[in-house]
Amino acid sequence: MTELKKAMIDFLKKEVECRGFERVVFGLSGGLDSAVVAYLCQEAFGEGAKAVLIPSSKSSKQNFDDALEIVEILKIPYEIVKLEEYEKIFSKYEKMDRIRYGNFCARLRMTILYDIAQKDSSLVIGTSNKSERMLGYGTIYGDLACAINPIGEIYKSDLFEFAKVLDIPQKIIDKKPSADLYEGQTDEEELGLNYQEIDKILKKILEKDLVFDNLSLVFDMIETEYSKDIIESVLRRIQKNRFKLCHPAVFNPSAKEKL
Repeated sequence: MTELKKAMIDFLKKEVECRGFERVVFGLSGGLDSAVVAYLCQEAFGEGAKAVLIPSSKSSKQNFDDALEIVEILKIPYEIVKLEEYEKIFSKYEKMDRIRYGNFCARLRMTILYDIAQKDSSLVIGTSNKSERMLGYGTIYGDLACAINPIGEIYKSDLFEFAKVLDIPQKIIDKKPSADLYEGQTDEEELGLNYQEIDKILKKILEKDLVFDNLSLVFDMIETEYSKDIIESVLRRIQKNRFKLCHPAVFNPSAKEKL
């Protein structure tokens, strides 16, 4: 794990430098993923790493307080931008269900991060882990957006252990993962499994290098202790959301189509 930490810090330094930048900015929610990114960025860039706390009207006060504690521990610059006033403007025109509300807040947060990045001449660092990315459990052009992501190939279940190497406070490691979109919301409740269970299935999928055109065939190739319904729910989520990781398709008029 110590070698992994060094490799991730070296990766951040190299990728930021080769893009011609010296500073970075990231959203800090008070959860595990953004805490890991905060600790890595502080070690890589010192005061050149800025955290931005962007609570919505439905965000947990405990998460906000935990985010403040992290910036105090790391002694890094930070800003607080509250979404409530933006939410009020949008709600005048649209009645939002929970999913639309969550996507709206995620995209607004990323808009704020990129605006601050432009102001500070810095790069936006992502905080989505591999489990979330494989499942598509995030908002396209919202929390999935970034210039560089140091944890995007690390499973969530592995981040719990990695966080101990970074000396992240135990209460943040023990906290139930949550997108903090509404009171009492947890990832486990929405996904139907905890990340340790999900990652066992995800690792089996990658181990077999499976495609998802025939879900029944995929199920037969995965040997786990979980029921067919549980595995199919994970597979369907991957299948439904994999477009989120694709770059926009761009038409090339000079390319010759094969008839």
